Amino acid sequence: MAEVVRILGLDPGLRNAGWGIIESQGNRLIHVAHGVVHSDSSLSLSSRLQQIYQGLQQIIANFQPDEAAVEETFVNANAASALKLGMARGVVLLAPAVHSMPVGEYSANKVKKSVVGVGHADKTQVAAMVQRLLPAAGMVTADAADALAVAICHVHHRQLNQKLGLLRA
Repeated sequence: MAEVVRILGLDPGLRNAGWGIIESQGNRLIHVAHGVVHSDSSLSLSSRLQQIYQGLQQIIANFQPDEAAVEETFVNANAASALKLGMARGVVLLAPAVHSMPVGEYSANKVKKSVVGVGHADKTQVAAMVQRLLPAAGMVTADAADALAVAICHVHHRQLNQKLGLLRA
């Protein structure tokens, strides 16, 4: 029988950080949980980053994932927004690393191509395919759908990444 691996997919964001947990057993994908960690925009940047970190720590404690996968961010906006998103991404990478969890990183195009089959799919296409692959998930927000898509992408690429030494704790 194939090994069961629990994967935490993460879609970084300062306002909304999407998360999704799936289990993989061979080619079988099982939805476990999903949601969004919100930060309060009226707080300081450091307090918002702390909210994201604490929310993710609670999710990790509750669901005990074996591995994590994080979407690489690409921002075309102003420098201040890009810097803040980069800080949020740092916190999202730190949360599983504190637990010595292997973390895979995937570009948005790689995630979309792995889940939809097209690297430039839009959010509605990604959400629709996530629903098709994980029917037990039901309706999911865009941020949570993206996080589940990152987890699905990780399942497709994790064995190769392990062989190449790209998946590290």
